[in-house]
Amino acid sequence: MDFLNSSLIHRLERSLDATSLRQNVITHNIANVDTPGFKRSTVKFEEFLQAELNQHSTGLEGRRTHEKHIRFGSTYAQNSDPVIATDHTTIMNNNKNNVDVDAEMSLLAKNQLTYNMLVQQMSHEMRSIRTSIGR
Repeated sequence: MDFLNSSLIHRLERSLDATSLRQNVITHNIANVDTPGFKRSTVKFEEFLQAELNQHSTGLEGRRTHEKHIRFGSTYAQNSDPVIATDHTTIMNNNKNNVDVDAEMSLLAKNQLTYNMLVQQMSHEMRSIRTSIGR
């Protein structure tokens, strides 16, 4: 049985990738706070993941004993990759830059907390798998 191929592990892995990408985007925004004409970017992921999960969620998931068996029931989202979106509609400063450093620092702190929570959850799942195997 492939313990590491569960839908929860896959969702956690994709969420960690998205928070890592968000960290890079936010730090890029902060680094360009004084760059004239710079437009801030954001990462959109959670909305896509939730929509994909709602679309496929039935509450039950069938167990597959072979990779060629057809999936049915709840599946993990495979097509909801994080997307970087740039905000071209707003202006924050006279130099046509739209980065608010206070808001970006707040988003950075929130993203760090989310990342830490996901790492703890992934660690818990790995400990559970290790325990079920019997070390």
